[in-house]
Amino acid sequence: MKFSIPKINQTKLANQSLLVISRILRAIFLLGMTYVLLYPVLFLASNAFSDYMDKLDPTVIWIPKHPTLKNFILADQVIGFASSIWKTLTMMVPSVLIQVVVSLFVGYGFARFKFKERELLFSFLIFTIIVPVQTIIIPLYVHFRFFNFWGLGNFLALHTGEPLTFNLLNTNWPFYILSAFGVGIRSGLYIFMARQFFRGMPVELEEAAWVDGCGPFRTFFTIMVPNVGSIVIVITLFSIVWHWNDYFLSVMFFVEEYPLTVAVTVLQDRLSVLTQNIRPEDMALAQSAVLEAACFVVIVPLLILYIFAQRYFTESITRTGIVG
Repeated sequence: MKFSIPKINQTKLANQSLLVISRILRAIFLLGMTYVLLYPVLFLASNAFSDYMDKLDPTVIWIPKHPTLKNFILADQVIGFASSIWKTLTMMVPSVLIQVVVSLFVGYGFARFKFKERELLFSFLIFTIIVPVQTIIIPLYVHFRFFNFWGLGNFLALHTGEPLTFNLLNTNWPFYILSAFGVGIRSGLYIFMARQFFRGMPVELEEAAWVDGCGPFRTFFTIMVPNVGSIVIVITLFSIVWHWNDYFLSVMFFVEEYPLTVAVTVLQDRLSVLTQNIRPEDMALAQSAVLEAACFVVIVPLLILYIFAQRYFTESITRTGIVG
């Protein structure tokens, strides 16, 4: 009996080898990127729960030998997590809601309505995205320090002899007002995203509504709003993250009660009182552990938010897209 050895398809074997190699390289790349992205978070978490003595022990790398919550307790004594988080939420939540509503309205107007000044106003919108807010810090500060309700205070000055102004610093109103007029934190970007989303929706839906006698507002609320779930999720998540992490406007508008991100920055100056019973040569390590614990408290809510919302966020980004 003769046995025949099957011929090996060299082309098929080469393709399979390339496929295996590409998968291995892709796995190595993904593992490397995962390590690069997670290393700061893991390092922060490890140091936040470590006693300062663990920092002196060269055998301690990731898992502390003396896990403790003392760092969080000391940080809370200095900045007060509850009050700082509450201040952040009272500033952030209304601003996010206002930004979502304003972005949808303005984005829909830019996408669907044709008027003479549309291109000029849209160029101003792009200008707000490109130009950083740091270029107008002095006008912003003066405007909200002597806020006169868009000239109403000057009008009253004709009768009272001096303008009626209000000091809105150390309140949340600057964030609310800026968001309501489309110039809040990254508002220009959100309006642009909403515009691109509405431009990608079929015009036939609105034409059918117009034939049925719907006006612009009814068309917007009955046809467009039920279909904006994806862009609303994207804008909401972006707005939450940027308001939560905001430092520049917060440190300019708040002078007494600080949001969480600003409160963490003043932690370093106040730690020396709480760590005075530690040896001077170890004080820097002890203070860094407390500071890392405070930073860990800052990032944990955002991590939890992305863990639970990442699926919806990914789907929303895919559905939204960018239409030219």
